[in-house]
Amino acid sequence: MKRGAYLSCCICTILFMVACEKTVSFDLDQQEPKLVVDATIEAGGPPIFIVSRSLDYFSEISPAELSASLVRGADIRVSNGVLTHKLKEYAVTTPVATLYYYSIDSADMATAFNGEPGKSYTSEIIVGGKTYAATTTIPQPTKKIDSLWWKISPNNPDTTKVVLMARVTDPPGFGNYIRYFTSTNGGNFNPGLNSVFDDQIVDGTTYEIEVEQGVDRNADIDFSNYSFFQRGDTVTVKFCNIDKSTFDFWRTMEYNYSSIGSPFSSPTKVLGNVSNGALGYFGGYSLQYETLIIPK
Repeated sequence: MKRGAYLSCCICTILFMVACEKTVSFDLDQQEPKLVVDATIEAGGPPIFIVSRSLDYFSEISPAELSASLVRGADIRVSNGVLTHKLKEYAVTTPVATLYYYSIDSADMATAFNGEPGKSYTSEIIVGGKTYAATTTIPQPTKKIDSLWWKISPNNPDTTKVVLMARVTDPPGFGNYIRYFTSTNGGNFNPGLNSVFDDQIVDGTTYEIEVEQGVDRNADIDFSNYSFFQRGDTVTVKFCNIDKSTFDFWRTMEYNYSSIGSPFSSPTKVLGNVSNGALGYFGGYSLQYETLIIPK
């Protein structure tokens, strides 16, 4: 009797759930495009700004659509606290689209400047009557790579693949943030899949760490092999000290990259440093380059 009552109860519950089933449709709100800022200033280099408008989440992105999203005619001014320089718009023509960016006006070098470690920089962007501001600092290059070396990839039957290692010294005191890129055989500098790190665990120590090969996020990534280098490669590591706002932007951005498509991931807000509701960041980078030739 008890078993029959239990089965009867289950059947009733299932019938109730089926009877209550209905199709639910979501009418997603249409959001106005937001300003997106991708701006950097490196030690020894000029400020470079790429300004665009955000695209709809369900947009089919094409080169033409990306080109059309770039903002033309923006009024951008950058200051180092002494000089204030108005940036000039430049065009770069590629086989698939024309791209636009802003940098030093070569016709007005009196107020132009390059980045310097230890200095802070402010920026102001005026687009469509709205003003957006951001501030960054180029830290002193206090955290450094002492040496690079390679070793055979452990537990890997492919003996042509190797692991790049670095010995790094972190100065005493928390708050040393870094971002790294790698270039292989003279190619582009690509950031690591996880490219930013703090010193919460390694503060004031010298430690050894694997340097994974940087990735082009616009290309298909082979997650089983992306981190390795090959025998015969010439590898250059671009090692950058960054401030906390730059670290926070890339930390949250890369977390979002890694969680795309995962039903178990939790939403994370990307922490930019541009005011007035804009997306993106203005980041300063100090630089150290180290090169290693891996023998065949």
